[in-house]
Amino acid sequence: MTTKTVIAAALGECVHVAGVSNFLRLAENAGWKTIFLGPAVPIEAVLEAVRREKADTSTAPSELLVGVSYRLTPETGERLLGQFAEAASDLHEAGVRFAFAGTPPVAEKAVKIGFFEKIFDGSEAPEQVLAYLKGLPAQAATEADYPQTTTARIAWKSPYPILRHHFGLPTMQATIEGIQKIAEAQALDLISLGTDQDAQENFFHPERQDPRRKGAGGVPVRTPDDFRALYAASRRGNYPMLRAYSGTDDFIRYAEVLTETIHNAWCAIPLFWFNQMDGRGPWDLEGSIREHQQVMSWYGERNIPVELNEPHHWGMRDAPDVIYVVSAFLSAYNAKQFGVKDYIAQMMFNSPPGTSDAMDLAKMLALLEMITPLAAPFPGGGFRIWKQTRIGLLSHPLDPDAARGHLAASTYLQMALKPHIYHIVGHTEAHHAATAEDIIEASKIVRRAINNALGAPDLTQASEVQARKEHLVSEARVLLEAIRELAAPGVDDPWADAATLTKAVTLGLLDAPQLRNNHFGRGQIQTRIVNGASEAVDADGRPIPEKIRISKLKNAGR
Repeated sequence: MTTKTVIAAALGECVHVAGVSNFLRLAENAGWKTIFLGPAVPIEAVLEAVRREKADTSTAPSELLVGVSYRLTPETGERLLGQFAEAASDLHEAGVRFAFAGTPPVAEKAVKIGFFEKIFDGSEAPEQVLAYLKGLPAQAATEADYPQTTTARIAWKSPYPILRHHFGLPTMQATIEGIQKIAEAQALDLISLGTDQDAQENFFHPERQDPRRKGAGGVPVRTPDDFRALYAASRRGNYPMLRAYSGTDDFIRYAEVLTETIHNAWCAIPLFWFNQMDGRGPWDLEGSIREHQQVMSWYGERNIPVELNEPHHWGMRDAPDVIYVVSAFLSAYNAKQFGVKDYIAQMMFNSPPGTSDAMDLAKMLALLEMITPLAAPFPGGGFRIWKQTRIGLLSHPLDPDAARGHLAASTYLQMALKPHIYHIVGHTEAHHAATAEDIIEASKIVRRAINNALGAPDLTQASEVQARKEHLVSEARVLLEAIRELAAPGVDDPWADAATLTKAVTLGLLDAPQLRNNHFGRGQIQTRIVNGASEAVDADGRPIPEKIRISKLKNAGR
């Protein structure tokens, strides 16, 4: 087995080693053995360490990389690097690899020397450095250099999450130009197309479209060629993948269009929503659940990942944390039962907005503890779970500076879960739909927060977080059992049965305050933020255990 070793140091009189430390940390993530020689290391000491390491590995296949840094005066650096290259020429000829990192002026001097195989000037994104260490192009130039499936892109970016953002402007031309800018800036790995409501509901029914609401809520896509034009706009820069929500009618036909035109990176569909219950589609509740289950099967048969953007719809309607966790479990459970192989578990923080950081983490840890047992190994009945986190859609403050702070702070917190996908919700969302420029700025904020968070302590182990997680898991199991008991005789799998799931909503087991006066939901549950957590409460505002809440619902129905 080939061993890979990287030796790194700040050269000469340079004492700046923060960049060297970051480089070695990334190297460890890429599978390298790392040796740090420290700051202000003389040329002779670096080369002695290299020759010693080379001698130690001479009996086995090895790969040896030497990284040196210099961040002082360019002219001094040029002379020092020239001396280094001359002294290391025999090692270079023997196959030892050399890389340099420094400020842009020093990097320019290093380029002229022609000795180093790779030169970093500090402008590179961490994933570009990581790609180089993994043997991939650090400055990829073609579509083939960038993975174009979700799971491959995740592996390529690890330990960094892939980045996505919602984007769709009121006209096709503005959206096309925006996608081009985002791709060229290499701001995202995936662009989530925000299409207008007529595109989602009436794509195949021009007679139902309303010209007066064209572009309301997103880009007015009307034909497959419109989707193709948006995809073509992304074929530049870092070649971001595209995906779009699965619509609210004609689900399979729409899935076929998305897969054929934009190579839909993953399916995004709810379990209980996007129907008559929330006014976003023509189907009734039970009918839409059945349709959504069929869409899951369709994508599962094609090995395309599926995300159920479900639990946050309850959270945004002020549902208690227990219902959030249960809806997340039901989402993952249905995805598995209907043939999904790669499941994306979305976790929206700050929802409801009054939730504290500790209680947010606890809620997500409870969710993960509930769904993790569903995972199954490949091959066979494989079911892989990919974690996706995001900021609460309604949580950004209106003030742009405060929103930038919120974006950075919430991102840092979410990294405690080590997400595979990070859904950026830009800092402008409280004021206007994000432009390309907004998204590029938000991406820079997020990247810095993620980079800082990779060295953070484990926030998930706080005692109050763990205690709340255990409480939520226990309460969620009580509610799930109550839902199971709703099933009609002969139903073998109540949690995947559309009629049973519908009854859970209409009877109020799954409920939210903002469903009041809803044709399907009860809206009778009362909730309140208690010690940073969203709790179901009684008439006096005191938290009420699920066992008692469920018992009262059953008694009221008699």
